[in-house]
Amino acid sequence: MDLRLAGHSALVTGSSAGIGATIAETLADEGCDVLVHGRNAGAAAAVAEQVAARGVRAEVVLGDLTEPGVAEQVALTARDFGAHILVNNAGPFAEHDWESSRPSDWRTAFEGNVLPTVRVSQTLLPSLRAHGWGRVITIGSRAVRTPLPHMVAFSAAKAAVVNMTTSLARHLAGTGVTANCVSPGVILTPSMYRMFEERAAAEDGPQEWPDEADLVKEYAPNPSGRLGRPADIASAVAYLASPLADYVNGIELRVDGGITGTP
Repeated sequence: MDLRLAGHSALVTGSSAGIGATIAETLADEGCDVLVHGRNAGAAAAVAEQVAARGVRAEVVLGDLTEPGVAEQVALTARDFGAHILVNNAGPFAEHDWESSRPSDWRTAFEGNVLPTVRVSQTLLPSLRAHGWGRVITIGSRAVRTPLPHMVAFSAAKAAVVNMTTSLARHLAGTGVTANCVSPGVILTPSMYRMFEERAAAEDGPQEWPDEADLVKEYAPNPSGRLGRPADIASAVAYLASPLADYVNGIELRVDGGITGTP
């Protein structure tokens, strides 16, 4: 299916690795120019090279979105790039429960997941409005509806992201700009590998990567019977970014294998 993304341009924050990199490459496969964002110049350049190999325009913008003024500058670079598609993917996660979490952990979760989304979106919105068409797509988490007991601060921050998406969609009514959220389930990414390796090391458990079937059974039981891949998320983002999704607005699209268990 032709998603009609040829000729469009996108900024994907946090796209130097993991899900963000796959989103950038998937948009490029559909003919969309991509501004790759990250904090590591080498990693971002490597993704931009893969994007450009698809025959589209690719550039890199660097910066830590939690630092003062950086999110706004990244958004202005995206404006100059001609981006009318914004994918707010950047956002850290860390494991903290109610007993171990400190106020600083909650602040870090919100400063990393909520405020950059607000700042980049607010700065780019005038350009999207003026263009009369645009997309704001934010990456949430399955934790927004089923808070993870070992990720309480992250879960709350991602819940705020979904609330913001609904609010923004209503704010942009009649502008031609839509706002939607994609909430991944358990996705096999390098950061997920590291999380399980660190957990095993802390518990003096086996250091090898567990069998996927065991992980599904013990950590992420879901009707689809497998863990997600970055491509699962990227495909959903590409659809929402496309003109084919003009009538899809203000939603949270859960791509989680059915793990959430609510309609």
